[in-house]
Amino acid sequence: VQLQASGGGLVQAGGSLRLSCAASGRTFSNYNMAWFRQAPGKEREFVGYITRIGEMTSLADSVKGRFTISRNNVKNTMYLQMNNLKSEDTALYYCAGRAAGLGASASAYDYWGQGTLVTVSS
Repeated sequence: VQLQASGGGLVQAGGSLRLSCAASGRTFSNYNMAWFRQAPGKEREFVGYITRIGEMTSLADSVKGRFTISRNNVKNTMYLQMNNLKSEDTALYYCAGRAAGLGASASAYDYWGQGTLVTVSS
């Protein structure tokens, strides 16, 4: 499956953005999906995941209560709604997919999008 992330940009602290991850090539609903992010000089960090039909999500503690993951399998798209953004959310955001299993380890995901940059100004 090919993944393409979009929706990043520059936003002030306290603002909101919605990222999208469009999938093509294979049946999107066969894949558990996740968001990761990587800030400059830091390792890639798990943000959250969503199961194949969206019945379960999990978010990192750092974004709970502010971010929401959803997906639309008819549109072959996953979303990350980000509210109350903070400067520490500044990072390159990646979407990723895997056919089996769930988890927060980046190495377990087989398919990756190219990343979309989110910059939060304070």
